[in-house]
Amino acid sequence: MHNYNNMTDNLKNYGEDKELYDEKSDEDMKWYAVHTYSGFEDQVKIGLEERIASSELKKYFGEIIIPKEDVIEKGIKGVKKRVQRKFLPGYIFVNMQINTETWHLLKGTPKVTGFVGDQLNPQCVDEFEIEKIKAQINEGIKRPKSKIEFSKNDSVKIIDGPFSGFNGIVDDIKSDKNKLEVLVSIFGRATPVELDFTQVERN
Repeated sequence: MHNYNNMTDNLKNYGEDKELYDEKSDEDMKWYAVHTYSGFEDQVKIGLEERIASSELKKYFGEIIIPKEDVIEKGIKGVKKRVQRKFLPGYIFVNMQINTETWHLLKGTPKVTGFVGDQLNPQCVDEFEIEKIKAQINEGIKRPKSKIEFSKNDSVKIIDGPFSGFNGIVDDIKSDKNKLEVLVSIFGRATPVELDFTQVERN
């Protein structure tokens, strides 16, 4: 009971008075990082949206973001397929105004463990950070990354292209282009060859 009273007292600072919030606009909404059970981010988003839609609090909520991007991975028989990968698993970002009712609505959503930071006085996320997350999401849609990750000096085998069957050493990684520069021994000389991530595999 003591904790509940503390929470209520703290949230009064955000304005419990509905008339006050009736005068607010979208510009008064802030972004908050919300921690969820890992693997349940989509379920939380759907559940939260349903709870908001069936409440009288819709005007206090805006966009809900799951940080995920499209990546290319190799499936059965090396066939490439496009899948989604969460790059901040266990988190969603919610644009909202905080008051006692919205706090309870969000916290009462199944699989939500709470706000990131101070549970009673959540710290909002800077708009600049949200824009970076959105940019990564959009970049993943336009130019999916390879799901395979490499490090410099990794020993790899080329499995596709004119150098298929050759072994080499990763000399440079161009993540923005999904390409590697691999040193391949050709006629006894180490020759740099540029390859897609999906053209090689680790030895």
